[in-house]
Amino acid sequence: MLATKLSRPLLNFSVKALNFKDPGNSFRPVQRFCFPLLSPCGSRSYASEVDQIGSRAVLITGCDSGFGFALAKHLHAKGFIIYAGCLQKDKGDGGSKDLDNMNSDRMRTVQLNVCDSKEVDRAVEHVNSSLEDPEKGLWGLVNNAGISTFGEVEFTSMDTYMEVAEVNLWGTVRTTKAFLPLIRRSKGRVVNISSMMGRMGSPARSPYCITKFGVEAFSDCLRYEMQPQGVMVSIVEPGNFIAATNLYSPERIKAIADKMWDELPEIVRKDYGRKYFDEQVSKMETYCNSGSTDTSPVIESVAHALTSTTPYTRYHPMDYYWWLRMQIMTHMPAAISDRLYVY
Repeated sequence: MLATKLSRPLLNFSVKALNFKDPGNSFRPVQRFCFPLLSPCGSRSYASEVDQIGSRAVLITGCDSGFGFALAKHLHAKGFIIYAGCLQKDKGDGGSKDLDNMNSDRMRTVQLNVCDSKEVDRAVEHVNSSLEDPEKGLWGLVNNAGISTFGEVEFTSMDTYMEVAEVNLWGTVRTTKAFLPLIRRSKGRVVNISSMMGRMGSPARSPYCITKFGVEAFSDCLRYEMQPQGVMVSIVEPGNFIAATNLYSPERIKAIADKMWDELPEIVRKDYGRKYFDEQVSKMETYCNSGSTDTSPVIESVAHALTSTTPYTRYHPMDYYWWLRMQIMTHMPAAISDRLYVY
């Protein structure tokens, strides 16, 4: 009876009357659009913070730029001891140089390639040996390192699928497994940076979506297993912050597209044609230019997950358009959500 009553309004709902598609992926500034039970906004807090922040250490991966770099500085300012994992530290490039120039004994950069098991093991040894009291463990691990790409399934090589997965998914698993003994000792926190695309698919983003869906599943399983150990696991699902993270520049998009086209099988090039291919690349360029340049909603979400006595399971730092789209695509029948947003 209830189902009948709920379904009747949908029978009279005209999909054509509303256009939920992102018109040209035009710019929409990120609003502090949050729900109390979903994610924190600004300085709001619904629980007290953990004490003795100054004695707690956090390791962050991917601190060369973007979220990781900003997060390292933000958490350092809050008083944490920071181990900033940087891919380019050995070369003296990227954010490691700027972080080292802070000349703070609480800001400690670490060479860390999450795809290299030996480097991860060396990072664990370094952290363990430099902690003031290793028996108290490491308070927080933030799995932030990640890469992205674009391209429809037939345009994307298997090498590309594996490369993205090696960083985004297996890098997260590898680093988490290595640091969990230290995290368990402190009954600390694991914060995994996923994406709204870990909750909903998107055309031309399958390599990225696959890895972020994997991060979501891994994080859920880890949360179930760690709860008896007193370790809390949170997932942060940012919206479109591509403009803020420097994942893409016009030059990088062109380079990816040119390489992709050159490597396509002849039958795929013939069937789709260059015009269609260029149109899809143009859509990606527009999407990349539409994101927010303000990373603070993401940074504040991670900080809350590390400092609150009752952190949330999931955080959704994104503007209202993406939040609503994610809810519709994950809770409504695909026949409706596909028509609204895809077809």
